[in-house]
Amino acid sequence: MKLGIMGGTFDPPHVAHLVIAELARDGLGLDKVIFIPAGDPWMKSAHIVTPAGKRVEMVGLAIAENPAFSLSLIEVKRTGPTYTVDTIEQLAGETRQNSEIFLLLGWDSVAELPSWKAPYRLSKMVRIVAFPRPGIVKPDAAELEKSVPGSAARIIYMDEPHLSISSTCIRQRVKEGKSVRYLVPDTVGLYINEHKLYTA
Repeated sequence: MKLGIMGGTFDPPHVAHLVIAELARDGLGLDKVIFIPAGDPWMKSAHIVTPAGKRVEMVGLAIAENPAFSLSLIEVKRTGPTYTVDTIEQLAGETRQNSEIFLLLGWDSVAELPSWKAPYRLSKMVRIVAFPRPGIVKPDAAELEKSVPGSAARIIYMDEPHLSISSTCIRQRVKEGKSVRYLVPDTVGLYINEHKLYTA
């Protein structure tokens, strides 16, 4: 089985997350894409993050219409900071041994891979699928190889999509009273409205 992993804070989940997951599923022949909301994201420790329960509910609403997408609470249930390598190790232990895992990341995250916890170990467990981010330069494979030996051969670079949508932008638009229609699924937009998220 070929499993795609889409991790993130998802504060909120938006259409670019869904497009990336679907392009990976279709282009790489993935059997399933698992969305994993972060519990206590260490890289976002300097920012206020919406409580995990609400982010989980929004992800559930966002992926509900795609039977190839599923939601995992593996990181939300874990106490302490969230590290991708720990999640992948736990997930690999819970799935069949013949499962191949594809970790979906933006170019910016791939460039930061050397600063992650145990990047060498992580790169041995997964194939990294690198998606473009507007304004972000494609990571230098040679430089990554120097920092994380063996990683260059484990990265699949995708050429699309080029979508300039971010959770930061959406939160700011909500705060300013602007529409986020077509930036998030309608169900997520209604949830944000009903729960008065991002307005303070």
